[in-house]
Amino acid sequence: MKTIALRISFLALLLAALPASAALNVFATVPEWGALAEILGGEDVKVYVATNALQDPHRVEARPSLIAKARAADLVVATGAELEVGWLPLVLQQSANPKIRPGAPGYFEATSQVPMLGKPTRLDRAEGDVHPLGDPHIQTDPRNIGRVAPGLAAKLGQLDTAHAAQYQARLKAFLEKWNAAIARWEQQAAPLKGVAIVVQHKGFTYLEAWLGLREVAALEPQPGMEPTTAHLSAVLQALQAQPAKMVLRAAYLSDRPSQWLVEHAPVKAVTLPFTVGGTDGAKDLFGLYDDTIQRLLAGAK
Repeated sequence: MKTIALRISFLALLLAALPASAALNVFATVPEWGALAEILGGEDVKVYVATNALQDPHRVEARPSLIAKARAADLVVATGAELEVGWLPLVLQQSANPKIRPGAPGYFEATSQVPMLGKPTRLDRAEGDVHPLGDPHIQTDPRNIGRVAPGLAAKLGQLDTAHAAQYQARLKAFLEKWNAAIARWEQQAAPLKGVAIVVQHKGFTYLEAWLGLREVAALEPQPGMEPTTAHLSAVLQALQAQPAKMVLRAAYLSDRPSQWLVEHAPVKAVTLPFTVGGTDGAKDLFGLYDDTIQRLLAGAK
């Protein structure tokens, strides 16, 4: 009897020493939602991010490794608004995981939580990569992170009711820090209001609205289309009448068009991280906007 009791005690100690398994497997399509899920989920989630900051989130290969991760997922956190339309539907279909299909409890779209900007006045694929639901790059405005967070925390709690209180507690702590950071960023960025900019790709709609930046030209003739020399020359001519301080480029894009403009016009090329991991200074969500503001301020000097 004593031997059995000792064995039971040893087994209990062994089990207690084992790491607790994550309650939820989260499949995030892009780094910003992976980072947010980790903040809200803490030790109660295991997050896999399908893309990195130096990939074009529109153009991702539906690799077997992505399908395998989706098959094991309890929750998919996507941007939505057709950002991932070229690859995510195939990944979800091939995963044969009914829990994470659109409309199922295990599917969450960040854009469903925010007011969308940049909706096209006409729908014509000849106009380039048109997003009929609006610009999906909502992460360029940190206020949208704060708008998405409550919905994501509620979704985590819905799927994992045993830890719902923990998700809400983390949400509250995060929003307190986040709102204070937004106030600091807005104070730092006050000199940027009204500054004229050129964008390489039309992906900064929310950033411009947040900080009051004034977009005067785009290097791509249509979203997603490589600029021709003729179009770049037309932009250069337009800038003679309406000068700009800088040309903005997301870190995942080639710098060739921006560098061409810098060589032909008195503007600075500014590379923005665009998402978590896009630059060395953007290692987390707070660093993403710290680095973005500092880069913009340096470009505006």
